[in-house]
Amino acid sequence: MKNILFIASECVPFIKTGGLADVVGSLPKYINKDEFDVRVMLPKYVCIPDKWKSQMQYVTHFYIDLAWRSQYVGIMSMVWEGITFYFIDNEYYFGGDRPYGETYTDIEKYAFFDKAALSALPSIGFRPDIIHCHDWQTGLIPVMLHDSFQENGFYRGIKTIMTIHNLKFQGVWDKQRIKDITGLSDYYFTADKLEAYGDANYLKGGLVYADKISTVSNTYAQEIKTAFYGEGLDGLMNARSNDLWGIVNGIDYEEYDPATDPFLVANYNAINFRKEKIKNKRALQQELGLAQNDKAFMLGICSRLTDQKGLDLVDYVIEEICAEDTQFVILGTGDPKYENLFRHFEWKYKDRVSANIYYNNERSHKLYAACDAFLMPSLFEPCGLSQLMSLRYGTVPIVRETGGLKDTVEPYNQYESSGTGFSFANYNAHEMLDTIRYAKDVFYNHRREWNKIIDRGMARDFSWTNSAKQYENLYYSMF
Repeated sequence: MKNILFIASECVPFIKTGGLADVVGSLPKYINKDEFDVRVMLPKYVCIPDKWKSQMQYVTHFYIDLAWRSQYVGIMSMVWEGITFYFIDNEYYFGGDRPYGETYTDIEKYAFFDKAALSALPSIGFRPDIIHCHDWQTGLIPVMLHDSFQENGFYRGIKTIMTIHNLKFQGVWDKQRIKDITGLSDYYFTADKLEAYGDANYLKGGLVYADKISTVSNTYAQEIKTAFYGEGLDGLMNARSNDLWGIVNGIDYEEYDPATDPFLVANYNAINFRKEKIKNKRALQQELGLAQNDKAFMLGICSRLTDQKGLDLVDYVIEEICAEDTQFVILGTGDPKYENLFRHFEWKYKDRVSANIYYNNERSHKLYAACDAFLMPSLFEPCGLSQLMSLRYGTVPIVRETGGLKDTVEPYNQYESSGTGFSFANYNAHEMLDTIRYAKDVFYNHRREWNKIIDRGMARDFSWTNSAKQYENLYYSMF
């Protein structure tokens, strides 16, 4: 039996701002319990709902030195769905109404968290064989483990994995300040270690010192070795390419199941979707005040409204997207320019555009079930989960070929009658528009082909079971 400890800054169901939380919350449940004991360690944020905090048990507390100060470290634990979770408690660092704040406070907060997490290990009676670190917030763990913790025999031989969920976020701040906070010596602040372009970089430190590196799709693992996607670290990614694994995320097939989803007006499956799925479209049209029209091609977006998600392409051709035979449903928040763009088009085309500028879990499930197609024209997308949910719900994805989108959506080929969606390669608004029009042509004029695309999409397995096996292989490769 091997011990694995996930350390991360967020995790469902306790605290979530993005896809990282879904991975950290779901993956441990699917890893083989006979071979691995997987546990998870998180900060005990004050903003975690009381429902969870009331179930946590006190384990112990002690003090550590950080930035010349002695800091309190409390450890709480609880078991949820068979997994043991540990929470690092310190109200000075983890107060506030959301997990992340200003960069400079986060830099110190996660230096504290990383040191506290490592310091806590002897007290919890669990010595991990592998510490699985997620994103820049845990980047100092492989560095610190290599440094002062080696003096204690308990830590010798512990291996580390660094998983990149999005290379854009790296935890970068002034070198001298980070030196003061962490107490690391000058040795670590050189260009082959933590230093990058004059500053210190947490993620880079983790990538240099981790035994293995993984990211959330095969294509993204290749892309980050190039200057365009590498965010300034492409040289390092090439240097470590022998230790770099790409493993696509999964989604929770119990939560996202059109056959049992409690949010849907009509449940359906791969056999009866031709008859039942349309009922969800009618219900959503009514709920949103759109024209009641079975024949309208309903296109959905459920996303952060930012440039990364390709919305500048949508901005260029939105007038053409909102054609008379199309209904366009948007759900999400983000940059004011995109929020206002969609609000304007809802005002202009009341019966065919619906701008839902907020996030609501129930509405997102209804969107995946009701739409005919789902649009994800991302500039870059490490993995992407929305296209996996769309496939699961028989909603045909229209995506740009990047990162996880390229790995999970097979483009439709009319000559071979293959594929699970539609895709375009170049980051170009008219190429996207042509792809939407091609999808509409198949939807309207080749209905049997359209239904076969749905059949193939719903038959694909992007559950965590698949990904978990690959993570198990990654763990085995380290022994």
